[in-house]
Amino acid sequence: MKFIAGRDALGEAVAFVSRALPARPVVPHLSGMLLEAAADGLTLSCFDYEVSARVRVDAEVSEPGSALVPGRLLAEITRSLPAQPAEFCRDAEMMNLACGRAEFGLVCLPAQDYPALPASPEPAGAVDGGVLATAVAQVAPAASRDDTLPMLTAVCLDITGDVMTLAATDRYRLAARDVTFAPAEPGLRALALVPARFMVEAARAFVAGVPVTVAFGTDSAGASRDGGHDQPRPAEGLVCFESAGRRLTGRLIAGEFIRYRSRFGDEFGCRADLPAGPLIEAVRRAALVAERAGPVRLSFRPDQVVIEAHAEGRAHAAETVGADFSGDETVISFNPHYLLDGLTAAAAEAAADAQGPGETAAETGAAGGSGPAAGRIRLEFNSPARPALITWTPAEEGRDGPAFKYLLVPLRIPERT
Repeated sequence: MKFIAGRDALGEAVAFVSRALPARPVVPHLSGMLLEAAADGLTLSCFDYEVSARVRVDAEVSEPGSALVPGRLLAEITRSLPAQPAEFCRDAEMMNLACGRAEFGLVCLPAQDYPALPASPEPAGAVDGGVLATAVAQVAPAASRDDTLPMLTAVCLDITGDVMTLAATDRYRLAARDVTFAPAEPGLRALALVPARFMVEAARAFVAGVPVTVAFGTDSAGASRDGGHDQPRPAEGLVCFESAGRRLTGRLIAGEFIRYRSRFGDEFGCRADLPAGPLIEAVRRAALVAERAGPVRLSFRPDQVVIEAHAEGRAHAAETVGADFSGDETVISFNPHYLLDGLTAAAAEAAADAQGPGETAAETGAAGGSGPAAGRIRLEFNSPARPALITWTPAEEGRDGPAFKYLLVPLRIPERT
């Protein structure tokens, strides 16, 4: 086995695969990265029976072959290589790497028991990588970290024709984001529960302007092609994301997700439109004072909101932000960290709306930056004890509802005198 690969392309490929390596492998050979050199280039992959990653890079192959090498060590080495082509040559049970004046020798791991990569399920459709990455960043923080209820640790992918909704909840908040989807078959109706941690890791590989193919078991009993809105039974088995020569697969979570669409059905008697940048910064400063799990309180007047937090006997914070408010209930309180997650995700929606082809939301301005800072966030609620809705103020009238919604349960605290 002998080949030469470019330092930069090799480094990116190794970094992508290494992120899927298990932190504590059950058996030593699962910590390995499989290198396969063939006439059409070099393929790098890993699989631990739960998550697999595969990427192909261009390489000048003089002797085809394969080798299983320590994955994390290879990642550390490729990050430190000089800016020259890297030459690999296998000699018996050693993989030798030379790059400029640097030389390394890696002992190959036994490959006879290494598992074959799983085959990808049939594609459900495709979505722009930048749009999907933004949606994951908006929704995933709302997923639960409590493994006793596995279905709540998932990001729900809910496909209805040409729209895919990403939803997540930990019972205290519920986030949902609609994205434009190109289904493999017209009228596809399907649902899958993807582990949130896997979804976040997958999103790191998505590139704006490059389609991501989404595949999972849409032929299960829970999938249909009639375009209906009833929630189907979740798919089972594997989920696969593939884009720009990179493929990542993981296992879906079994179980029923909550019927989240009905939770957004309330009409609200109180509404506040608030400037995104000043509001986010004020809540962030108030959170510095709030005690652990303590609330921040929002007190509204027709033209302003006062954001307060207390640490009993130690500190107090108060800041006034302009607002357009209407309604009878004037005070509501939230967990500051959950509130910040919702506000920054709503502001990211504005950046997503503003981005051009090939741009990501981060490139057009993050929350509090030059883009979203100039926009407005809408907060709607009925009482201090019922969930409130956070959205981005529609850019134009007549839009078919906000693409991002964040429902947040308030904290009830006694009135201060």
